Amino acid sequence: METGTVSVTEVCGWVSTARSVTFLTGAGVSTDSGIPDFRGPQGVWTKDPSAQAMFTLQNYLADPELRRRAWRSRRDHPVWHARPNPAHEAIASFWAGGRGRAVVTQNIDGLHQAAGLPADAVVEIHGTLREAECLDCGQRVPMPEALARIDAGDADPACTDCGGVQKSATISFGQSLVREVLDEAVAAARDCDLLVTAGTSLQVHPAASLCDIAQGSGARLVVLNAEPTPYDAQADAVLRKPLSELLPRLMT
Repeated sequence: METGTVSVTEVCGWVSTARSVTFLTGAGVSTDSGIPDFRGPQGVWTKDPSAQAMFTLQNYLADPELRRRAWRSRRDHPVWHARPNPAHEAIASFWAGGRGRAVVTQNIDGLHQAAGLPADAVVEIHGTLREAECLDCGQRVPMPEALARIDAGDADPACTDCGGVQKSATISFGQSLVREVLDEAVAAARDCDLLVTAGTSLQVHPAASLCDIAQGSGARLVVLNAEPTPYDAQADAVLRKPLSELLPRLMT
């Protein structure tokens, strides 16, 4: 389904003539890889509202049982078996053409890099699940190392350096974004002449505000999402086709 008067063919034209394209991607890009989103009909929080507590820093720090639940969730997360889908591959293929400015992602799964994007092309604005971080001293270790301790019987593995509380190196509610990462995302929004948002509800700020920054700098805004977003009315185009079908078409 398309909304408004702008067709897929027209957006293909915008992509083909753009000097510099920035992508803002969200959970909807990874659903076809078997990773559920959060707010959709089959989303993690839709099916189990109590799960959202694991993503709130204050609750995580205060409740050892919640931390144990969170560690089990990380161990069992589908990311460990997921593979990039055609949406990831289409963005990586476009990037190889040299007109990509950045891929700013709210996802924590690392699938853009697995699809072939260089690490410095991906701005992980909400962090990564693939590392564990100590909330006291900042030490980071590969997540599989922490998960091996879960399997060995340590239900809430503390930092091996200082004994502090560890969690995934992701941004929780109540936790500040990394300033350098946010600055990188803002610069990518300012520098492009086309911002393509894909699979994000555009409800979480400051990520969603990149739309305002890009348009304020003269860029076109294209919204690709299954459900309506707060930015549909101001977008230059809104398309609702499945992303694994739509992105390969747009990026050719």
